[in-house]
Amino acid sequence: MTTTQPARLSAGLAVAFVDALRAEGIAIPTSGTIGYVDALTAVGIENESGVYWSGRACLITRPEDIDTYDAVFERFWFATGAGELTSSLTEEFTLAMDSDDGDDGADGERDDTQLDGPPPIELRFSSAEILRQKDFAEWTDAELAESQRLMRQLRFVGSPRRSLRLTPAPRSGLRLDLRRTVRSALAADGEPIRQHFRRRSSRPRRLVLLLDVSGSMEPYARALIRFAHAAVAGRQRVEVFAVGTRLTRITRELARRDVDEAIDRAADAVTDWSGGTRLGEGLRRFNRDWGQRGMARGAIVVILSDGWDRGDPEALGEQMQRLQRLTHRLVWVNPLKVTPGYAPLARGMAAALPFVDEFVEGHSLNALEELANVIGGAQDRRIGNTVFSQRPREERTP
Repeated sequence: MTTTQPARLSAGLAVAFVDALRAEGIAIPTSGTIGYVDALTAVGIENESGVYWSGRACLITRPEDIDTYDAVFERFWFATGAGELTSSLTEEFTLAMDSDDGDDGADGERDDTQLDGPPPIELRFSSAEILRQKDFAEWTDAELAESQRLMRQLRFVGSPRRSLRLTPAPRSGLRLDLRRTVRSALAADGEPIRQHFRRRSSRPRRLVLLLDVSGSMEPYARALIRFAHAAVAGRQRVEVFAVGTRLTRITRELARRDVDEAIDRAADAVTDWSGGTRLGEGLRRFNRDWGQRGMARGAIVVILSDGWDRGDPEALGEQMQRLQRLTHRLVWVNPLKVTPGYAPLARGMAAALPFVDEFVEGHSLNALEELANVIGGAQDRRIGNTVFSQRPREERTP
């Protein structure tokens, strides 16, 4: 991706802003200017918050200069100064899209008729970067196929759990491995010259995905099923269930290497795809047939649903409470959470939220990357600007 010309634009604005601050008496070293140029190039000049705070971090060293900085920032970026400088640096823009397959040779066919004037500023965007931010509901079939390569790059590394198996330990102070100690003593005429120890080993926690395949989730289910396939392919202990009007286990169907074949087999197995939603009944069957028998015990369970449920919300809340007691962490992924002003007003979502450990978005690849981070560690549960703080598990009412 070509970044030279956009970087030149950001550098020019950064230097001009530094000159404006110095004119007001703020002492700024050269190292601060260089740091601000790098920061502005990274965050982009269209990010108002990033432009402001990168300047505060790189250019201001004394608290008494903050008021002057704010005044100069307002005058420079929102008055005529920045606009005039931007127009002087951008005589012509050329927008292009880079293909991730490599260089197509277009650089060798450029028109050199404008050699007398300033070179045009060519902005190139990577299709992968655009896909990372694009809502799943707006994806085309070609973009869905491209997404599989990006989803395979996600890494789901949850916290390990202690196993009952014992493994050799390199240091003392742990459990004595009597068998190895005696065996080594026999090689030294019965003298226990070296003691051996062992400790309990660890193993990765099971990851369970419960994917809502109802009609309201149709715009997102076709992308999330590919996400589930990538999770099955990338981990050894992953279980996937489709939840609609019934519960269907599709782990075996998604275990095939070919993603299209795996999705076709999963679609054939799920007879209620794009139908209604009975999350409470689906969770009740999961708890009865799978969860309480060991699949959910100590596991990380992720529910991918918008929370629209036609069943009894009290039954859903009851099953969520039972499931939460079994799991190590219960995560709810709602693609609608990114909507401005969203609040969990749907009856199903409102009934389930008190028993959710993590409530995250799931509308884009970037959101799924955040989900991977949540699986690996705790994150805040936010809806818009509101933080839903949950009580610790040990303090919840049984």
